[in-house]
Amino acid sequence: MNAPRAWLIWTIGVFAYLVAVTQRTSFGVAGLEATERFHASAAAISFFTVLQLLVYAGLQIPVGVLVDRFGSRAMVAGGAVLMALGQLQLAHADSIPGGVMGRVLVGAGDAMTFISVIRLIPLWFAPAKVPIVTQLTGMSGQLGQLFSVVPFALMLQSVGWTPAFLGLAAMSVVALVLVLAVMRDAPPGHPPREPGQGLRATGISLSRAWKQPGTRLGLWSHFTIQFSGNVFAMTWGYPFLISAQGLDTATVSGLMALFVATAIVAGPGFGRFVSRHPMRRSAMVLLITLATVLAWAAVLALPDRAPLWLLAVLVVVLAIGGPGSMIGFDFARTFNPSHRIGTATGIVNVGGFIAALVAIYLIGLILDVLNATGFSGGELYGLAPFRIAFSVHFLLLGLGTVLIVVTRRKVRRQMAAQGVHVPPLLSTLLEQRRSRIERRRIRSDKQDSPTA
Repeated sequence: MNAPRAWLIWTIGVFAYLVAVTQRTSFGVAGLEATERFHASAAAISFFTVLQLLVYAGLQIPVGVLVDRFGSRAMVAGGAVLMALGQLQLAHADSIPGGVMGRVLVGAGDAMTFISVIRLIPLWFAPAKVPIVTQLTGMSGQLGQLFSVVPFALMLQSVGWTPAFLGLAAMSVVALVLVLAVMRDAPPGHPPREPGQGLRATGISLSRAWKQPGTRLGLWSHFTIQFSGNVFAMTWGYPFLISAQGLDTATVSGLMALFVATAIVAGPGFGRFVSRHPMRRSAMVLLITLATVLAWAAVLALPDRAPLWLLAVLVVVLAIGGPGSMIGFDFARTFNPSHRIGTATGIVNVGGFIAALVAIYLIGLILDVLNATGFSGGELYGLAPFRIAFSVHFLLLGLGTVLIVVTRRKVRRQMAAQGVHVPPLLSTLLEQRRSRIERRRIRSDKQDSPTA
């Protein structure tokens, strides 16, 4: 393979993904301005992100089928077009229906990007490099969130709504031009894509992936530890920190930057942990869940505003949930045959976003109800209303924990049942672990043995 060209094409793909993450998270920074621009309630503002996430989650499996049929270049370019049109629409929208239409287009374009970029990697890189490049892709793309909470937030404050969102649309246009000019689906001489499977075959593959308990364990792991960070970063974190906690814009931007930096730093550590301790993956998921519960409880139980250091701890814990949720994809990869991994991955990826859209909408609805009953004292985004509304996190975290434990038991029963073999990839990982332990034992025996 042509290494320089492979890295160039990967760089273009990562830039397109970075732009997609920027578009995805930009509305979370604009929540307060959107409330004023559209004269909307909290529930209506949350509906923007809920519908966007619903579109994103609903398209994961169809996009997986389409990218196999049409290739990454066409799908990434199509996603860039949709996101540019969505942000252009939002830039000029002055009503809730117009704004919602813009976010639907953004969600559809975002859904087409990540899977398509990931698909490029095994085609352009040697197998030994694929895990490393995949990890780098996720880490690099998250820088888009940093762009939305710093430069975009400053643009929104300084030049206003329409120019700021037009700037986001321009980013997608740049990504589109680069993708069409540089990106290629596969190296020269690579076998052409196989024809896409029919609807019946797709349905069978989807059914078998769902019936595999390992897939569902991945789904509920993703559901439980990813959603809280998404809720915080995409919609309610910014209003909570500004209005309820009384922080200034610069401090909030710093905390959001800490969120992104933590996710980037934590990613490789989770990758190493999973490769070395494949039988401890679900335990790590439950540990992250416990940390999330404790962090939210510590902040919301205080009668007054939380100190900055405690808010920083909360941000770090929520950020860890992002790369931690990638453990869910590892379950899909190790418990499914290679021809079904894409479908299983799509199922898993739905989990966290479904949980996030439920939480985002319920939080907005509760804030509106509290405001209508006079509990908020006329302060829609006050500390007391947020304290009650954010309790939604505990309900979903508790539900996810129960589902993880129940599904994990099914996985273990399946693995222990007579005649049911450990999945091949998991078996390989376990064998590699046993080999490492054996090599350490041999080295230790040699060091302890007397010299001749």
